[in-house]
Amino acid sequence: MLQGLRCVKKIEAIIKPFKLDEVKEALQEVGVSGITVTEAKGFGRQKGHTELYRGAEYVVDFLPKVKLEVVVPDNQADRVVEAIAAAAQTGRIGDGKIFVIPVERVIRIRTGELDEAAL
Repeated sequence: MLQGLRCVKKIEAIIKPFKLDEVKEALQEVGVSGITVTEAKGFGRQKGHTELYRGAEYVVDFLPKVKLEVVVPDNQADRVVEAIAAAAQTGRIGDGKIFVIPVERVIRIRTGELDEAAL
């Protein structure tokens, strides 16, 4: 079971919502078979922005984002990160972040398969 500790990575990416289709296509091109997408709100260095609504100015602290989660074999992780970064980049503030996290264990509920076999 110890070798399973190093063979699977979870990649989480926070991106701009309008980049989702491009990122999804890029992931399919590098062989990713499944992703989880969650609508999210947040801010980083851009600290939100000010909007005008019915004559009143207000601060939007949390901006709409999309969180992608992908679990892949270790040997595929670099290609996945590169694909996400290239497809999500606009070159402007707020493009997002990518996190690579080691996965201790994966279990496919239906079959009981473990780790890389469960992907």
